[in-house]
Amino acid sequence: MKILVLNAGSSSQKSCLYDLNGPVLPPHPPEPLWEAFIDWTGPRGQGQLTLKARGQKQTLPLASSDRRQGIAQMLQTLTTGEKSVLANLAEIDCVGHRVVHGGLDYAEATPITPAVKATIAALIPLAPAHNPAHLEGIEAIEAILGDVVQIAVFDTAFHRTLPAAAALYPIPQAWTDLGIRRYGFHGTSHRYCAHQAAQLLAQPLDSLKMITCHIGNGASLAAIQNGQSIDTTMGFTPLEGLMMGARSGSIDPAILLYLLREQSYQPEQLNEILNKQSGLKGVSGLSADLRTILQAQAEGNPQAELAFAMYIHRFRACLGQMLASLGGLDVLVFTAGVGENSALVREQVCQGFEFLGLQLDPIKNAQSVANTIISQPESTVQVLIIRTEEDWAIATECWQICSPKDPQ
Repeated sequence: MKILVLNAGSSSQKSCLYDLNGPVLPPHPPEPLWEAFIDWTGPRGQGQLTLKARGQKQTLPLASSDRRQGIAQMLQTLTTGEKSVLANLAEIDCVGHRVVHGGLDYAEATPITPAVKATIAALIPLAPAHNPAHLEGIEAIEAILGDVVQIAVFDTAFHRTLPAAAALYPIPQAWTDLGIRRYGFHGTSHRYCAHQAAQLLAQPLDSLKMITCHIGNGASLAAIQNGQSIDTTMGFTPLEGLMMGARSGSIDPAILLYLLREQSYQPEQLNEILNKQSGLKGVSGLSADLRTILQAQAEGNPQAELAFAMYIHRFRACLGQMLASLGGLDVLVFTAGVGENSALVREQVCQGFEFLGLQLDPIKNAQSVANTIISQPESTVQVLIIRTEEDWAIATECWQICSPKDPQ
């Protein structure tokens, strides 16, 4: 079975093609037959396409800034050129899409129908940077591949198990009735990493109290008990929670009222500043990239030092919130770009929880090897690095829905 995965961001498009043969899934993520990445941040929004297939990479300009046309050009490379891997696009059996926001409607991966598309469109106000891109991808596939089965894998689905006390805000019921509540995000990554951690530890997932830390430019934590999300740091939007690369994370909402009333800011200005000009970037005045912050900190830049200190403080505070929801902790998982690669962040965060008996192994931590245990044997909390494989997680959801079922 050939499964195409589309993972659209606000300014990017990741895609890959898996070929899954046999009655069961492989125990570890296989290498995709083909991978593609479109960066839409070029001049006048024109994209740049990077391909990886047959062990080689290639970069191509896209002929148009139109995203649907860009996706069409990307898919052409599956069947044409030196890096082609298919004789015909009709060989694709199923297409899986990461969809950031599914609201309260979907708690699991779902075949895409007109009703599903309508829900994704209706939720655009809650995910304006992402849901439109997901619809563009879905419609591009419809135009190119016709009635091929398409599956939506929702980032919010994993957090549908949040209890009401964690999911709802202390606001008037009339506001809650408008759908203003905590949805949570990065659910595909949190679910995947939780399952991988349980396998690595050779323990049943439902026996573990676990916190998964998806720490990239965007970042969130999830408290997982009995294999289910019971609390998370992102809420109504991905802005809530941790201090991030360019997002503020949680702040006093009265700050926005003050800026609107007394400083004449407009809503769109505030949205831009909180989502794209805050966090590490806003405090340091340098960059949203943690590597740049750490380099500047090493050179004695006081704003970089402050930005990193705030970043760790907020991380520890949010982790403490998840710990309180669980009432204990067996496993702490770090994943995504920063979580997998920054030994310093892991070290600094874990130091705040040594009172629990958490003991990090400094040598293993410094090596930053994926899918390993980096705590000491006597540690009361197992600390792991897990490489998140969101695309593979989406492909496995598609396989479970689309693979032929044994009539026995």
